[in-house]
Amino acid sequence: MHPGERLKAIRRHLGISTRQVEKYSRQIATAEGSAKFYISNAWLSQIEATGSVPGVQKLFSLSVIYRINFVELLSLFGVDLERIGLHQLEIRLPKTRPAKLEVYNEDRTATFPVRFHKGFKVEKTTLLSRMVKIWGEVPVSVIRHLDIRHSEYGYVGLRDHTMDPLVPPGSFVQIDNQVREVLRPSSWRTELDRPIYFVKTPGGYACSWCELKRNQLTLVPHPLSRTRLRHFAYTREAEIIGRVTGIAMRIVRPEKQASDVSVRSPKPS
Repeated sequence: MHPGERLKAIRRHLGISTRQVEKYSRQIATAEGSAKFYISNAWLSQIEATGSVPGVQKLFSLSVIYRINFVELLSLFGVDLERIGLHQLEIRLPKTRPAKLEVYNEDRTATFPVRFHKGFKVEKTTLLSRMVKIWGEVPVSVIRHLDIRHSEYGYVGLRDHTMDPLVPPGSFVQIDNQVREVLRPSSWRTELDRPIYFVKTPGGYACSWCELKRNQLTLVPHPLSRTRLRHFAYTREAEIIGRVTGIAMRIVRPEKQASDVSVRSPKPS
């Protein structure tokens, strides 16, 4: 069925006529102060017959009247909001910025490990398939309440080489926004122990080691990055968003992968 036919099936299942939808939508339009929320009997009949795409205000009214999730209603017309995150991963912007983990439909389920093998040890490297005993369908609303939901997330821009190669450009980082204090050098021994911070600067954002002396915050790059030190007036020019607690990154960089393929590919005869 095309979207209009599916809308018609939903309406009939609810036992309401197109005239009643018109009446209810007039009530919504009055409350919202806009005629765009109004759905006439003739308009609805046309949508149900042709499957053409309604405006967002009319979809809002249908969502209210039909008691159907707005996200689910959009999916009837081929708009899947859950794919926004996938496209954001593919479209790589040049500047470092915060990233949000959005959940548009909490009624959906996600495949998630619900039971691990008894012999699984966190100390050992292994395949995920060997760690998990049972995969189950878990409501997204449940996953949101895990600790990963309490963190913020950031993306390191392709032009941001501040912490490269420790945190390469294009990486996603997990940020604990409860930790905004710059630790003293005595609190860490190696570069792997040294805390990395996500910082808001006048030019955008940065992911970097930090040093704080009086009211001056210094962004300290990785020595192999060939990036210069940057100095800012603390709180007035730069603000610490939080400490980086996790990193998700590519092992093979896109440009390296492309060059490897070109080398391996035989020349056409």
